[in-house]
Amino acid sequence: MPIVLWLRLLALLPAVALAQTVGGPLSPLPPVPELAPERVELGRRLFNDPRLSSDNSLSCASCHRLDQGGADNQPLSPGIDGKPLPVNTPSVFNASLNARQFWDGRAQTLEEQAHLVVQSPAEMGSDWQVVVQRIANDPGYRAGFARAYDQGVDEHSVQNALASFQRTLLTPGSRFDRYLQGDTAILSIDEKYGYQRFQEYGCIACHQGVNIGGNMLQKFGVLGDYFKDRGNPTPADLGRFNVTGDEEDRHVFKVPSLRNVAVTAPYFHDGSAATLEAAVDVMFRYQLGRTPSDEDKALIIQFLKTLTGQWQGKPL
Repeated sequence: MPIVLWLRLLALLPAVALAQTVGGPLSPLPPVPELAPERVELGRRLFNDPRLSSDNSLSCASCHRLDQGGADNQPLSPGIDGKPLPVNTPSVFNASLNARQFWDGRAQTLEEQAHLVVQSPAEMGSDWQVVVQRIANDPGYRAGFARAYDQGVDEHSVQNALASFQRTLLTPGSRFDRYLQGDTAILSIDEKYGYQRFQEYGCIACHQGVNIGGNMLQKFGVLGDYFKDRGNPTPADLGRFNVTGDEEDRHVFKVPSLRNVAVTAPYFHDGSAATLEAAVDVMFRYQLGRTPSDEDKALIIQFLKTLTGQWQGKPL
């Protein structure tokens, strides 16, 4: 059977059959886990509270804008001193599905991430003794933590509350999720072809699993020296090497999730790709070492746009 006809037939198969035929490991998001609502509410308040920062100027929501895809659409967000942070702000949506947190994967849990962000001189610039005192001095917080945690307000309960809220920040209901659930008409033929090309070119080797990424570490520049070509190297470009000191971890980063990728520009740890088209070009050149046809590139981008989910019942 000619390959073109075979691909056209595959595009018309039910979603599950297509995944089984070509080995696609993508699947819909799981339901929101059961979390104590009082802890989630405390975390929601803390997420928006600038008292977590040293000078009361920044909250988690300052960079992780829930109305902007969970990021802030800037290449590098301003930190506590107003200077650009070393790396691009990743989306907070679906972060709980990542195997590790931060671009260099230095945190394994959302609680550990909160611990490090608050103390980071470039980010919140605070310390936990100050934060706990501020929260404990607030009568509303004090009463809420007394109900939600046996120990009341302390470093660990604040971190857990923040993490509990973040674990609710899932964005199911993308058109691709609905396709995988059996609504085969939800995607156009071109979008189905885009998913096919996404697999055939090898994008799916790293961007896989329920979060379509976020579950492995990979060198940036497998088939080309991205950093030499970009120029102006920074310490942050060393990636996981800064954590381990292992030469094999030089320029290694967490593979980001592609969920909601169409609404979370700019891209990469350095925020260097302003558009989805530019990001796809970089991936083909430096990660795959291949040159796609203009048609295939356009099809993949159409597929990526089907990965935009919903937050509180509304598309991002």
